[in-house]
Amino acid sequence: MRVTVIGTGYVGTVTGACLAYLGHRVTCVDTDRAKIEKLRLGEAPIYEPGLEELITLANGRGGIDFQTELAQPVRDSDVIFIAVGTPPLPSGESNLAYLEAAARGIGAAMDGSRFRVVVNKSTVPVGSGNLVGALVREGIFENHPEVADSVQFGVASNPEFLREGSAIHDSLYPDRIVLGAEDDTTAQVLHRLYQPLMEQEFVDPSFAPRPSARKVPVVTTTLTSAEMIKYSANAFLAMKIGFSNEISNICERVGADVTEVMTGIGLDARIGTGFLNAGIGWGGSCFGKDINSLLHTAGEYGYQARLLEASLEVNRLQRQIVIQKLQEKLFILKGRTIALLGLAFKPNTDDLRDAPSLQIAEKLIHMGARVRAYDPIAMDACREQNPGLRICYCNDALSAAEHADALVVVTEWPEFAALNLADVAGRMNSPVLIDGRNLFQPEHARLAGFEYAGIGRCATRSAPRPTAVLSDAAAAD
Repeated sequence: MRVTVIGTGYVGTVTGACLAYLGHRVTCVDTDRAKIEKLRLGEAPIYEPGLEELITLANGRGGIDFQTELAQPVRDSDVIFIAVGTPPLPSGESNLAYLEAAARGIGAAMDGSRFRVVVNKSTVPVGSGNLVGALVREGIFENHPEVADSVQFGVASNPEFLREGSAIHDSLYPDRIVLGAEDDTTAQVLHRLYQPLMEQEFVDPSFAPRPSARKVPVVTTTLTSAEMIKYSANAFLAMKIGFSNEISNICERVGADVTEVMTGIGLDARIGTGFLNAGIGWGGSCFGKDINSLLHTAGEYGYQARLLEASLEVNRLQRQIVIQKLQEKLFILKGRTIALLGLAFKPNTDDLRDAPSLQIAEKLIHMGARVRAYDPIAMDACREQNPGLRICYCNDALSAAEHADALVVVTEWPEFAALNLADVAGRMNSPVLIDGRNLFQPEHARLAGFEYAGIGRCATRSAPRPTAVLSDAAAAD
């Protein structure tokens, strides 16, 4: 099939590359010329493992190209995805300006040569499918009134469930495909588009092997239900992480170990093991934005969603725990040197949106501390996006630890788990380790010479390692 994807961020670029890899002919469109030029050279404008390799493979299958002009790709396409940003406004509601511009542009380019499906891939509030349909129709009447009655199209909602850092895996082997459509013709087009994915009828790329041979379940719903599914999924995951953090704070006070507690409850099939790791809270572009948007929608209908409000508050307070633990260990932070391991909000990405590291660094600097930081990927992005942040960027984790008074694990990059802790401790002024992601075993850190503090872990005993491994609670988004 011929496909156009509007927007070349995480969702748009990955969606376009995956559909082309499955054999469809894809054109990705963006108004940002710099992004398009990079993509034409085979360079991804975002850091996502395997994405550049997938774009290369896609060119040898269905084919993928990148343009700044929308009209011709729309006319040539059977399916047009809208994958533009919907950033939050101060009120909490989503800014739909980019979505509206894309919908009008689609309408202006349409003709009556074929039936087309316009798909909301962006995370959008309830009712946005109706809005897109109206704007596309307006664009048709404003630009082609003579043929407007003959132009046929459908509108669908197909929310994404990608996690940055594993977006290709999540696209090729999804837990489910959600298709929201109001008519059978639109739904049938999307079923045909996704047939290779539903049946898993494709050769898996070497860098993203297929985890199982199962078919992918498809949930076909109304537009409104599909829009709610996306928000509800993210809200539930955020609440699950928040619950783990609440329990971790109680565990510290009563002498329990949260890793043991979460292992014990996660083995209950009704609960599941995912998103139960306690830590310093979630970040990224999705959870906070989506919960605020859902709260705004609830408010429009006169409902106060107290659980959602509490999720945001728990996450906000959780980020202060690092500061509290540093004060407990060092007492005075003014003049101290604090090393942060990790800047990105999660591993395998350079995304700093709502990253806990930034709030922690800002608070430490405000309190008079000197802050060093090392991140394997995100330091260039941090320099560019936060030029006023007075951080000393280091070349590696050992350089960051040199003569530091405390070390804080902010992002659980695998290379941090492989550090020789005794070597790290020997380089520091005072070997204090605040493990914000419970990356290390307390007894190992203490044997290496560290004064260790994790999240929700008993300070008076060495807990055995749980026998079940929990999924990374920060891996969503």
